[in-house]
Amino acid sequence: MLTTKRLFTILAALTILSLVITACAPAATATPEVVGGFQIPAIEEGKFNVAMVLIGPHDDGGWSQAHYEGLEYVGKNVANTHVAYIELVPEGADSEQVFRSLSRKGFDLIIGTSFGYMDPMEIVAGEFPDIMYVHLTGIKSNGKNFGNLFGAMEDFKYLAGMLAGSRAKKDGNPRLGYMATFQIPEEIRLGNAIMLGAKKTCPECTMEVRWINTWHDPILEKEAAASLFDAGAQVVFTGADTPAVADVAQEKGKWGVTYDHPGSCKVERCLTAPYWLWGTIYAGIAEKVIAGTYVPGYEYFDAETGAMGLYGFMPGETPQPGIADLPEADVQLVKDTLAKMLAGQFNRFDVFTGPIVDNTGKTIVPAGEKMEQADLDQFPEFGLGCTYCMKWFAEGIVGELPE
Repeated sequence: MLTTKRLFTILAALTILSLVITACAPAATATPEVVGGFQIPAIEEGKFNVAMVLIGPHDDGGWSQAHYEGLEYVGKNVANTHVAYIELVPEGADSEQVFRSLSRKGFDLIIGTSFGYMDPMEIVAGEFPDIMYVHLTGIKSNGKNFGNLFGAMEDFKYLAGMLAGSRAKKDGNPRLGYMATFQIPEEIRLGNAIMLGAKKTCPECTMEVRWINTWHDPILEKEAAASLFDAGAQVVFTGADTPAVADVAQEKGKWGVTYDHPGSCKVERCLTAPYWLWGTIYAGIAEKVIAGTYVPGYEYFDAETGAMGLYGFMPGETPQPGIADLPEADVQLVKDTLAKMLAGQFNRFDVFTGPIVDNTGKTIVPAGEKMEQADLDQFPEFGLGCTYCMKWFAEGIVGELPE
């Protein structure tokens, strides 16, 4: 039978035990803020906080995964840094909500990884002057806290074009295909670089362009790739995010050239993949922002930074099976040109050196002349001072230009 003294002793012990359990239990996690269907991550106090907004899934095997891995690199290599991301954010009004919500959370550096994020980021940057915003592939900057960033992927598309031309000629079918996304200077520039490269190894080659108006749609990408192969293309390039073009090439017994991430080029019928390595670029920007020395503007890097590659031709990589029986002179041309690029002796302006003739027979760049950055980035109607501008298709391309 319990005495009053024993009862009080037991109650006291239970109270102490309850306090111990409460003290040792993990703190309850606050309910994440959800804005427009997107979960907005929180900052970590006392750290430099970096947020990234992705157009596709972070593990898409392409564009978004390459950026996500670059963000991971920042988290591991820049001291006292916290990184976070939001994926599958559409361009337009949804992205503006996301950028504003991240800004209100207090992130120090916000990176937007798609062309259509440009105007929303510009608006939000004007509202939060103490936060740095970096936009991928755009043309706008306020010179204060909002700028754009890109790299000369045209260098590597040019090299891939050489390989594709060589492959198509070897197979006796000098027809290429280009599955392009949106009708913007970037996509036209990269398509032109492919064709200019292909002409080096296959002067008779032509390339058909199909516009798919999406960055990431695995089903539509497969359908468009199949359409190009069925129309007669021997090698098809993609400007979109998934490895679909190589998967379809595998089914058709032809060849695909993927993009963005080395992991996209694993099947036998993938010829190669121009890809990105964003880590050192993002880390350098983060360190400058922390130091207060970063000046946003029009940052455009070339091959010597080591931030891009051509799958099968970089140190430690083995060329894909479709390279093995190509003419030795063609493969050596790719290797030699790549070596010059990595040494800083051949860049994007060399890719676009005249004479360049468009697909109507008009001379776009005269002999001895080179396009400049404004020419690579602009349509003439942008009004930003391009001379040659990127509103033309190179000789050999079959396709319609944007209105």
